[in-house]
Amino acid sequence: MTLSRATDCHRDEPRKVARGIVTVAIFLCFFIVAHRSSAGPGAQGDNLSTSSLKTLSIEDLLNLEVTSVSKRGEPLSDAAAAVFVITREEILNSGARSLPDILRLAPNLQVAQITSNSFAVTARGFNGPAASKLLVLIDGRSVYTPYHSGVSWDIQDVLPEDIERIEVISGPGATLWGANAVNGVINIITRKAGDTRNGSLRVGGGNLEQRGSVQYGGQAGSAVDYRAYVDSFHYGDDLTATGMNARDAWQKSQGGFRVDWMPTGDLVTLQGDFYSGSEDQRVTADEAISGHNLLTRWNHAFSQTSSLQVQAYYDYTKFSIPGVGFDELNSYDLDVQHAFTWGSRQSIVWGGGARTEDDNFPTILSSTQLLTFSPRRRTLDYSNAFLQDTIALSRTLNLIVGTKYEHDAYTRGEPLPNLRFSWKVSDSNLLWASASRAVRAPSRLDRDLFEVSGPVVYIRGGDFQDERLTAYELGYRSQPSSKSSVSISTFYNVYSDLRSAEYSPGPALPAFFANGMSGNTYGLEAWGNYQVSEWWRMSAGGNWLHENLHFNPGSSGIGGIALAGDDPSYQIALRSTMNFARDGLLYLDLHHIGALPSPASPGYTELNAHVSWAVSRAVTLALTGSNLLHPHHLEFGTTAAPLQLGSTGVESGRSIFLEAQSRF
Repeated sequence: MTLSRATDCHRDEPRKVARGIVTVAIFLCFFIVAHRSSAGPGAQGDNLSTSSLKTLSIEDLLNLEVTSVSKRGEPLSDAAAAVFVITREEILNSGARSLPDILRLAPNLQVAQITSNSFAVTARGFNGPAASKLLVLIDGRSVYTPYHSGVSWDIQDVLPEDIERIEVISGPGATLWGANAVNGVINIITRKAGDTRNGSLRVGGGNLEQRGSVQYGGQAGSAVDYRAYVDSFHYGDDLTATGMNARDAWQKSQGGFRVDWMPTGDLVTLQGDFYSGSEDQRVTADEAISGHNLLTRWNHAFSQTSSLQVQAYYDYTKFSIPGVGFDELNSYDLDVQHAFTWGSRQSIVWGGGARTEDDNFPTILSSTQLLTFSPRRRTLDYSNAFLQDTIALSRTLNLIVGTKYEHDAYTRGEPLPNLRFSWKVSDSNLLWASASRAVRAPSRLDRDLFEVSGPVVYIRGGDFQDERLTAYELGYRSQPSSKSSVSISTFYNVYSDLRSAEYSPGPALPAFFANGMSGNTYGLEAWGNYQVSEWWRMSAGGNWLHENLHFNPGSSGIGGIALAGDDPSYQIALRSTMNFARDGLLYLDLHHIGALPSPASPGYTELNAHVSWAVSRAVTLALTGSNLLHPHHLEFGTTAAPLQLGSTGVESGRSIFLEAQSRF
């Protein structure tokens, strides 16, 4: 097939999706008329009208309960960590639809779009498509992949209206969350089924994206709540830096369910998702993606001061390119944790878990060149145990001490300690400090990568060990007035045994991954809110990062320091939320991202805007504009570099998205 014919066929896809959206929209019109009478004042369930999405007060924001810092509920104002909470209200007010775009709302994260289906997401540096120092969980289910110790963002999807909150911790979380929680933890927490009763239908489209979803929730008896959903979207091509079609369009459909059973003193949850899609490739056949997951969790309260949680999940993912190869991963995980108070001064949480991953990765690029893992199939076993104690030294001073022992599939286990102090200077001021240790465990990319062309072996597996971090942090959180809040955190990170690419002794080839890089980073993160008036909220945030990395004596230094990641030295954002008229809302997001060093990308400034209007109790219309200041811009790399595992030099385009939602 010629390129022109392929492009024409590709352009037919949006037309097909558009026809489908028109069909759904016609159905929606009839549905609204049929159910208009049921949308009266007595309608129950999740009302997403603009008037219900007014931002929380400053005091409410600081009193939000977070669980990711200590694995027990505590107010955000008391959490001794650099934690930012992306609230459900801000997610819906912003109009963001994908998880990476939602995560841009966190000022302590770096998010860059590489292609339309590939993102680089990290905290405190080392960013790239295979960013490996950030642990991401969805309802306690780790979405880490043993392929490169990172996250495949193209297969992670949650309906925005189903997210309760996202807790973003910048800084190590290894004591509670284990290996790979090196520079941060993202914990995506979805709403209980009882909070999403009745139905919701959303359809929308624009110049780059078309999307539709339907969800329904209800009750089965007095103790069981449930919901089920289906979501489907198509995203069009970006452009390359030279103005050519990047051929990175993709589409995916996903469905799922959640059931919550609430007998006295217990909460039993069963939830799952399934998905299937395809992603255009620039030189090969299209890539197919598919998978499913199933999670069950039991929470039991022995008393007001003692609780138990047992969680198990299964996850299956598959990537395949016809004539090239595939990767198939089965994951099984079990976690148990117990929290209780000991006397009047100590709160203890302890537990452990085990995980098994069966990865099969036979990949053949051509008849003469082989790029795969050796062995192609490997079963990876992990186990861990942890203990953390929060000790009240006085009414205002707390000491948090803990450790975790984790055994990974490639290296010996080692302790991951954590020491934190928090001082409640006053009811509205918190000062905290910490020292902790974390490791990034080897991935299959580090240990098993194998490339050969004819008789020549270019890459072979090595003896890569854990990457190590010792981190020191200092933070301050305050509510200067009822209309304002501020959070500031600083850090100094010392890294050793970072990944490097080395030549074999004697002949230059084959190369392998080793631990030949070290260094330190330091920086600052700050954000705050100001309630200008009852109807207008302003917020601002940003971060600054300095990296000082070097190769150890004797290292080959293949690829240079760029192998570690590609990070801006600073980024800032200013956001405004205004509620106007009776049921209208305007959200503006102006942000500037600094330049990237290697692969080079210039700094850029962009504006996103979202306006919504509740036409009635049953119908809401919304218009979202992204990247409004420029037709297109680069976010991650103009040329290839060793850290790249996919396309580079792809530009993100300006987009307009119009959406209608009906509730029934």
